[in-house]
Amino acid sequence: MPRSVNAVASRARRKKALKLTKGYWGARKNVWTVAKNTLEKGLVYAYRDRKTKKRNFRALWIQRINAAARVEGLSYSQLIGLLKKASVEINRKVLADLAMNHPAAFKAIVEKVK
Repeated sequence: MPRSVNAVASRARRKKALKLTKGYWGARKNVWTVAKNTLEKGLVYAYRDRKTKKRNFRALWIQRINAAARVEGLSYSQLIGLLKKASVEINRKVLADLAMNHPAAFKAIVEKVK
């Protein structure tokens, strides 16, 4: 009895991976073993950097809030402490946006919690 290998599924799986490596340089786009390794590593980087992106944005928001708070005569930590004490629930993303794009609104929030 001949050996049964599911060539259809294997081919489909390889085609799918090679399609994802489109645009890579050299053998990384069309040689199966090289493309497979490159794709796997790329997916690892993508997973890792989705987490890193969140950290980077939070750090950016904090820097922006700190800069705007210092104009108002407070440090970042003092401002956050006052916000918590006054039970003002506003996240850092929105606070940073206000600090950058709507300084009057940011100033009003600072005056409210002082």
